[in-house]
Amino acid sequence: MCGIAGYFASKGSLQDGQSVLSSMIGAIAHRGPDENGIYVDQNAGLGHMRLSIVGLKDGQQPMKNARGDVVISYNGEVFNYVELRDDLIAQGHVFQTSSDTEVILHLYDELGPDCVKKLNGDFAFAIWDQRRRRMMLARDRMGVRPLFYTWHKGTMFFASEAKSLLTVPGIEAEVDIYALDQIFTLWAPIAPRTIFRNIFELQPAHFLLLEGETFKTAPYWQLQYPDRNSAASPRSEDHVAEELLHLLTDATRIRLRADVPVGSYLSGGLDSSAVSAIAAKIVPDRLRTFSIGFESAEHDETAFQMQMVEALGTDHSALTCSTNDIANIFPSVIAHTERPVLRTAPAPLYLLSRLASSEGYKVVLTGEGADEVFAGYDLFREAKVRRFCAAQPTSRIRPQLFRKLYPYLSGLKQQSPEYLSAFFGAGADDIRDPLYSHRPRFRGTAATKMFFSQDLQTALNGYDATADLVSGLPKDFTRWHPLHQAQYLETSLLLPGYILNCQSDRMAMAHGLEGRFPFLDHRLVEFASRIPVGMKLKGLAEKHILKRAVRDLVPQTITARLKQPYRAPDSRSFTAGGMPDYVRDSMSAAAISDTGLFNPVAVEKLVGKCARDNPVGYRDNSAFVGILSTQLWHQIFTTQIQRHAVAAE
Repeated sequence: MCGIAGYFASKGSLQDGQSVLSSMIGAIAHRGPDENGIYVDQNAGLGHMRLSIVGLKDGQQPMKNARGDVVISYNGEVFNYVELRDDLIAQGHVFQTSSDTEVILHLYDELGPDCVKKLNGDFAFAIWDQRRRRMMLARDRMGVRPLFYTWHKGTMFFASEAKSLLTVPGIEAEVDIYALDQIFTLWAPIAPRTIFRNIFELQPAHFLLLEGETFKTAPYWQLQYPDRNSAASPRSEDHVAEELLHLLTDATRIRLRADVPVGSYLSGGLDSSAVSAIAAKIVPDRLRTFSIGFESAEHDETAFQMQMVEALGTDHSALTCSTNDIANIFPSVIAHTERPVLRTAPAPLYLLSRLASSEGYKVVLTGEGADEVFAGYDLFREAKVRRFCAAQPTSRIRPQLFRKLYPYLSGLKQQSPEYLSAFFGAGADDIRDPLYSHRPRFRGTAATKMFFSQDLQTALNGYDATADLVSGLPKDFTRWHPLHQAQYLETSLLLPGYILNCQSDRMAMAHGLEGRFPFLDHRLVEFASRIPVGMKLKGLAEKHILKRAVRDLVPQTITARLKQPYRAPDSRSFTAGGMPDYVRDSMSAAAISDTGLFNPVAVEKLVGKCARDNPVGYRDNSAFVGILSTQLWHQIFTTQIQRHAVAAE
């Protein structure tokens, strides 16, 4: 894991390239505190901040091939590098280092840009091919590692984080109002768009080639599902579960490859418990685990975490997160997410990453991705019930199924069938809508836009973020089963755009910590996409086949527990213990008016309501956190002095 930066001046050289690269990598020093390096050619330059994990003594970057005419700066890990290296040696390649970085160089020599198709890993890299005067950028299939690019005065600049690009003289931060609308509707911008106007994100599973005046981006992999009318798999559940466990075990095994110790997060849920249980059987010593709990009982899962610690016998560290903790670190969280967020959930993970890093760990395994890959979210169950109710819209019995979906929302159990139907929008949406599964979420989130200023609404001119999302769906989307459609939306938008970006990579790398995600091994993702929907969501039982696969590894109290999504206190984090000065200042009428994105009068009423009422509803919680984080983003990234402070953090 590292931070990369670079440029390509297709029409000539860049003055002060060395100095520019030095500033760029300095802004992302947190991603790689161990070493740094710079390479400058006539037209191109590469910079690198290194977090040493594989090839500790000989993996310095930027790294050249043996001829010295191909150079790479690389962020991430290629987990199958051992097998790839053996294959390349058998073909006659000679290696100078023990690092996975050199494997990519040799693969590029063999295959050119198609080398990415051989890689099983989480990566973002840049290759400068001096012979062809070609710059290649590439990003992993699932979007684990970030990569951003922009143009300025005919030169393309790129980096692991946008803050690095903002150190280039003449590149300034300006809000992209359409990306802001997308965040306040979909939770994340639709790549390649970002919250920074004219700064773009390379999409997951894409490579970019810039050769002379020729520029193109193209996918090298696409998540696919079978047609809904295709023949059912003849395999039994036992056979599917057996193969699933084999793949998950191998995905975990290769993610334990490192020249430093590897720990594991334990959330108390099925996913991290399964990964930790597998890892505990592989590591030579006691597995080191880390977890976070909450002072608020509705968010705390400590009891389940400790059940797993006892079952696995791990060497465990934990911390408890308070609302004050969230409020205290939230500005730093936004400095690292580099975008507004609608939830405080990234903040506790910032604290957890700091804990693991402070105890000497550079790598942790986590359970992210299982809910997307095996249909674990409540949203999947909710969509199924909504379709079921839509078939008989006058039924009073079917809406009662909604009570089974959210056991942690006690208020729903007392509501009438009519209220439940209205609340969940049963029958309100056209079941042929490609976004049917997500419409209630998008509709509920979009309600926060009532706080947009009149000027912003006028500038948006009726823009519809969901229409943009639909226009980018794969051509085969309509042929997929509704569950697969919902899974695709989660996996292609929310997973890379929010979960991995805001909660995983950024919070871990803020402390020089690399997260590894066995459930996002592309072999496992492809396998799961072919599993019959009834094995993933069996009735209303989520992740059925995963539970069956790990039933001998994870205690029954974990596999049978009711689903509890990872959440954290939202607006209460900033109001329960007295509002911090920075919150009061950022949400003041003067600050809101100065930014110009929100309605000062409406925001003032919102702040008063959140400070007074408990609990606060979904819309107001989302709006409070979204507005505060947008204000912080504006302060951090559009103010030169504060930007430099962030770069030096």
